[in-house]
Amino acid sequence: MRLILLALFAATAVHAEERVAFFGLTLLDTSLQSSAAGDSAAELARLTGLERMVAERFAAEGYTLIDVEPARKEIDRVVNLAKCYGCDTRIAAGLGAEYSLVGEVQKVSDLILAINLQLRDAESGEMVKGGVVDIRGNTDESWQRGMRYILKNRFFTEEE
Repeated sequence: MRLILLALFAATAVHAEERVAFFGLTLLDTSLQSSAAGDSAAELARLTGLERMVAERFAAEGYTLIDVEPARKEIDRVVNLAKCYGCDTRIAAGLGAEYSLVGEVQKVSDLILAINLQLRDAESGEMVKGGVVDIRGNTDESWQRGMRYILKNRFFTEEE
């Protein structure tokens, strides 16, 4: 039991000094269904759930998630921080973070969606880790399964 606790502590202590500015996820809806019906409350709730999942996992892995509110005016000027040609890393650096964490869920239709998550070095702008997964089905379960896959297989693999 003692070894398990030490292993868990060591795993979370690895990133204790690394500060991450997590800017959340953007819903990029290019589907015809939503164009006609408008924003879906269920999808916005799923997006919030994925953001919570990502934040909790990074915190559990020992990263320090910093408050991004001091840069709210800058953040709100950008439509999609995952595709702003480095503005996310500049904002993260200005906040004192080592990394920027951004992502998006792209809805092509009610059947086809893609989830993207990227961790970039705030100083250089280089992607440190990232992952994209296509999912089928617009349900809580499919969204969660897709994000769990990215976190497990692209960010926090067993080799680390």
